[in-house]
Amino acid sequence: MTAPLSPSGDAVRTDDAVGADDPGAAPAPVAQPRRRPLLRAGLGLLLPAALLVLWHVLSTAGAFSAVQLPAPLAVLTAGADLLSRGELWTHVGISTQRVLIGFLVGAGLGLAAGSFIGLSRWGSALVGPTIGAFRAVPSLAWVPLLLLWIGLGEDSKVTLVAIGAFFPVYTTVSAALQHVDRNLLEAARAFGVHGLRLLTTVQLPAVMPSVISGLRLALAQAWLFLVAAELLGASMGLGFLLTDSQNNGRTDRLLLAIVLLAVLGKLSDALLGVFEKWAVKKWA
Repeated sequence: MTAPLSPSGDAVRTDDAVGADDPGAAPAPVAQPRRRPLLRAGLGLLLPAALLVLWHVLSTAGAFSAVQLPAPLAVLTAGADLLSRGELWTHVGISTQRVLIGFLVGAGLGLAAGSFIGLSRWGSALVGPTIGAFRAVPSLAWVPLLLLWIGLGEDSKVTLVAIGAFFPVYTTVSAALQHVDRNLLEAARAFGVHGLRLLTTVQLPAVMPSVISGLRLALAQAWLFLVAAELLGASMGLGFLLTDSQNNGRTDRLLLAIVLLAVLGKLSDALLGVFEKWAVKKWA
């Protein structure tokens, strides 16, 4: 087969010609479509879709009354009604704000306390058992104390969410720092790295997977504590919507609040997952 000619008359080598002349050359990689993320997302939607179908069947087949289990369409209608009144975004916005602020405060304090306890034998012996005891206190047990000490304002609600976010971060960070490779620490000290710089550049990056796990647990715990926090005289928020709907017999709004809490919790966890990929890529 004759090679094609260029405008100047010179022979031009095609890819087939190159491959024929150089049998040992590696074949050009074939671009593969990135189907795995889409496949995982599709698989993740299978169970919610099945639960939605089951919900519809049970609510329309007479297994439950409309008060016990409203149909999905009734819940959607209740959400549209709140949206038209401008109340839905208010509930979602204030709850998200409380969780975000409480999570940042609680996680920050948990990171600081966990670093201190994990790196100090005296701190672990003196303070560790007390914090461990407070960790076992249920969320509702803090409500009357916060009412007495702080009052009914936003501070008490954010404080309760921060308490929920504190313990997972503290527990995972303190435990992980106690098991950092000693050879790694000695090598860093040999290069003159000590104190806070050692913590931020060597020790915390070494336990970054545990830190991220603690943050994800703390975020989930913050959403759990939100409902208890909004028992503190709240007049808006998803926790308030949930308890107010229960008191008024509005099961459709109650289920709406539950679905919104689940969706917001998953979305916030997904955002933290993006941060996890960035952090692991940076420090791993």
